Amino acid sequence: MRALFRWIKRLVLLLLILILGLLSPVAYVEVMCRPQGAVVEYDSLVGTDWQRPEGRTLMTYPEWHIVHAYEDYAEVVRTGDPDDFGFLSSIGDFWSTTCALSQASGPHGGFPWETKQMVYTIGVSFTAELGLKAAYEDTVGRLFTILRGSTPSLVDGVSAAQAAEYATFLQQVPWYKWDFRGNAQELGALNHATLRDSERAFALGLEYRAKAAYAGVIAAAVAATGEDQLRLRTVVSGVSSETLAALPDVQVIEEIPEGIVIEAPRYRAFTRLAEKIAAAGGEFVEVAGNDDILFTMINDEPKAEGALHSFARQGNPGFRHLVLIPVSELASMIRSLPDGALEQVHDY
Repeated sequence: MRALFRWIKRLVLLLLILILGLLSPVAYVEVMCRPQGAVVEYDSLVGTDWQRPEGRTLMTYPEWHIVHAYEDYAEVVRTGDPDDFGFLSSIGDFWSTTCALSQASGPHGGFPWETKQMVYTIGVSFTAELGLKAAYEDTVGRLFTILRGSTPSLVDGVSAAQAAEYATFLQQVPWYKWDFRGNAQELGALNHATLRDSERAFALGLEYRAKAAYAGVIAAAVAATGEDQLRLRTVVSGVSSETLAALPDVQVIEEIPEGIVIEAPRYRAFTRLAEKIAAAGGEFVEVAGNDDILFTMINDEPKAEGALHSFARQGNPGFRHLVLIPVSELASMIRSLPDGALEQVHDY
């Protein structure tokens, strides 16, 4: 009994250490990354019903960091193996970026507590997921890679294609709507001609089924609270209402002295729409009831002027830069960037 009790105590202590380790980045952000600067008030042109808290333009990035991490991972495994990916550095970039955004949020009202809870939850989940993948892929996974040799196995190729499809899916649809069980079944149905095939199908199948179970919990929670609004209103000047109405999924609401109010989709679709408006000579007056907005861009320079935070991408070339600017400068900024440099406009 004493030996059993000792093992139980050790397991409890280990669990406590793991929990504290997962929560330590949250504590660091809360204590060391406090918002700086006084709130700058702004009166919305589209009304309070369509005004989103301005700090959310900053807090949308952490979710997109995870999307970008999967894009980077998909590119790494397309030409290499999972153990080539820097799981721990991706975790570090998530929390260091969240710290920089928290510090910059002061003039924009800080972070709404509900939004901050969501970011911390996905951050801890992301840390746990990538930490587990690092522990497996950098040890057992690497061993099976060595035993396999330099030529990828059948399941290696199929799982790399699944990773690429998942990364594309995340650009517009929440992760918990992905068919993880379908991925697991696809890998399990393949011909496991090699030891590596069997190992990949087993390890990834286990991961996918665990994600499917967790996704079901998240989907139920979202259904209970309601999904986030999928459209926003923005005020545009410099182009006609006919030009705006011809754009995909855009509804012209009204004309006001400051410009034309339109209703448009959010997420990656809004970024592509912003590019079209800028190319047509349009200017943004306000987005989602706010006058400041965050965007990310990619270039070959380690630092960018005015960036809140910059870091190197994995698999894909270049550095990612997070830049906060007035909404009135958004269109001219888009027009000034080289093709492909604009990654995402963070639309609250």
